[in-house]
Amino acid sequence: MSAEPRISLALVFHNHQPVGNFGWVIDEVFGHAYEPMVSALERHPSVRVALHYTGPLLEWIDANRPDFVDRLRALVDRGQVEILGGGQFEPILASLPERDRHGQLVRMRQDLDRRFGRPPIGAWLAERVWEPSLPKDLADAGYRYTVLDDNHLRAAAVAEDEMWGTYTTDDQGRLLTIFGGEQGLRYRIPWLPVGELIDYLRAAASAGGTRIGIMGDDGEKFGGWPGTYELCWGKGRWVDECFEALEANATWLTTVTPSEWLERQLPLGRIYVPATSYVEMTEWALPPDQANLFHAVLQKAIADASPAARFLRGAMWRNFQARYREINELHKQMLRASEAVDAMAPGAAHDVALDHLYRGQSNDCYWHGLFGGVYLVHMRMATLAELIAAEDLALDTAGAHGKADYDLDGVDEVLLGTPGQTVLVDSAEGGAISSWDLRASRVGLASVLRRRPEAYHERLRQLEAESLKTAAKTLSPHELVQAKESGLTRLLIYDRDERRSALVRFYVDGQESGAFAGGSWDVVRASESEVILHRTEDTVSVVKSVSLGGDRLGPTLTVRLEVEAREQAVDGELVLEWNLNLMGGGGNPAAYYRWGDKELRHDSTGELAATDPPLSFGNTYAGVDISALPDPTAARTWYPVETVSNSEAGFERVYQGSCLAFKWPIHLAAHSAAAVAVAFRVAQAQDLRLDDLRVEDLGAAADVTLPRPPSATSRRRDGSPAASRRQGRHR
Repeated sequence: MSAEPRISLALVFHNHQPVGNFGWVIDEVFGHAYEPMVSALERHPSVRVALHYTGPLLEWIDANRPDFVDRLRALVDRGQVEILGGGQFEPILASLPERDRHGQLVRMRQDLDRRFGRPPIGAWLAERVWEPSLPKDLADAGYRYTVLDDNHLRAAAVAEDEMWGTYTTDDQGRLLTIFGGEQGLRYRIPWLPVGELIDYLRAAASAGGTRIGIMGDDGEKFGGWPGTYELCWGKGRWVDECFEALEANATWLTTVTPSEWLERQLPLGRIYVPATSYVEMTEWALPPDQANLFHAVLQKAIADASPAARFLRGAMWRNFQARYREINELHKQMLRASEAVDAMAPGAAHDVALDHLYRGQSNDCYWHGLFGGVYLVHMRMATLAELIAAEDLALDTAGAHGKADYDLDGVDEVLLGTPGQTVLVDSAEGGAISSWDLRASRVGLASVLRRRPEAYHERLRQLEAESLKTAAKTLSPHELVQAKESGLTRLLIYDRDERRSALVRFYVDGQESGAFAGGSWDVVRASESEVILHRTEDTVSVVKSVSLGGDRLGPTLTVRLEVEAREQAVDGELVLEWNLNLMGGGGNPAAYYRWGDKELRHDSTGELAATDPPLSFGNTYAGVDISALPDPTAARTWYPVETVSNSEAGFERVYQGSCLAFKWPIHLAAHSAAAVAVAFRVAQAQDLRLDDLRVEDLGAAADVTLPRPPSATSRRRDGSPAASRRQGRHR
């Protein structure tokens, strides 16, 4: 009598919360997903799984649920749970310098060894972003395996019926084992009835029991996504029913941890995986029109059961740096900070700066997909704050400065720096300010996202046109099409120019004339605290100077324009435009515009005449107040820059910043000139570097974990409704 076919199942749950996410959000997801899963494992001791918790989430657990680590340790000690490592703050490893890849991987391995008494041998890759150099990085840090997706295996020419096992790969003589997640399992868990899952596994079982199904996916989908708490833990009881079914079928269906399988079963063969990620990520990395075309072609190929479907994939992850100027500049600022930190002498200051750098490498704001990413202001500002802090500590009291190609576009930019601020001026695109970072308060004032087309905007247009309503059933996030307010299509306005600051615009008869805001400017002269630029158009020539001054807590920035009419008279309006982020979304009471005895929220729309009192703006929580002093006096207008993006709960408006314009009438005879200027005087109530200096003293005095200064993680800094429950791939 032949033996019953058998199969093994490895469940890998990845749990992540981004650097800078709101504490109340993490608390909610903990109660709906993380804690219930551990409780279920405690109720079902024969079910083995692998769990991955990222560094930011573990820090929150340490501070808010310390007993949870003890419960995890008990599961590990009895062999029921294997803990996976990876990069400590969940970076896209391929985007980092090699030294930081190694540092992030080793730090998490050591941290988990300290917590659980054994170092992990498996590494979770953030967003499954794979490049062929990673085997060496992972192996050099002590890892033996990682978990990828079926899309990676298809890209390596693995046949559909050969995905139920492990494969080896290598780079520069260093070996790594790959567990390939199986799509059928991922799409059934927890969306389809448990019985269908069991039937699917039974059909894949083999006589020798040499096959393993890998399901590696986000832990948040087990209670943290809309509708899933009721499905998984409420009336649906999906997880307990699943674990009960696994126990009932244990004679032929065995749950294992990946390391157990690695020790007892040989790999199926050798593969070499090209640069890729899961298929949805490769779609999101495409430009919107190409992404929609790719999606349609892929879905048709799948519906037709076409063999071509397995060969279809979009762009590699790095393409986000081409799609979004803001992501590229954030990434290049991270590289700049990394170089500065690497040049520091060993010691407590270096350790604190390195900690900031690693936090600033958390992946969530370096891409954008179906949800959030770089669009989420509170997390983008938190990431920027970490990078500003790292560079500030590395450079001590001297600001970074110089003329170089900082964004790696083939054209030099000018970086200005003083003890109080750093300002990056892009001469090739508007001669404008790309970043304006306050060093003491660590506020990235110029971080405003451009309003641009997104592939999912077409879905929103269809939703409003057809008045679609989501069916009353539990859907995966990829099936949800709904909006958090009506009429959002009116906000689908797209910007011609990047949302930089110190943009010059001329208006004649109400129409913009020339390309001063988007064209290239010549650099006349540059120093550490001033740059002078020049651009000439048919009728007007403009010299722009950007000058820094002041001290650390009170830096100043002045932009002066010298406008000359050329061969004919000029009559119109001169506008100096600023795009500013003071975390004012959702009517945040901490962020404001103020003049005289009047005040409006920073996400308001407003208008002041040239005769009205001087304008200031700021954020009381961040301790920043900025006075804006035009010379001569100018009319001032402002409005919120709002985008439309998707979230777990549907489409929503997201505040990205405020556009503030200074306006002067211009009446110049031929060959005559005029000058205008705006001076910004910044007052900061706190110097966060002093907190780090106290941390340095503490770290030098004893071998302790360095505490964190207050951040957006512990207190809600803006009122933006776009708070992410989990900024990951949501599949």
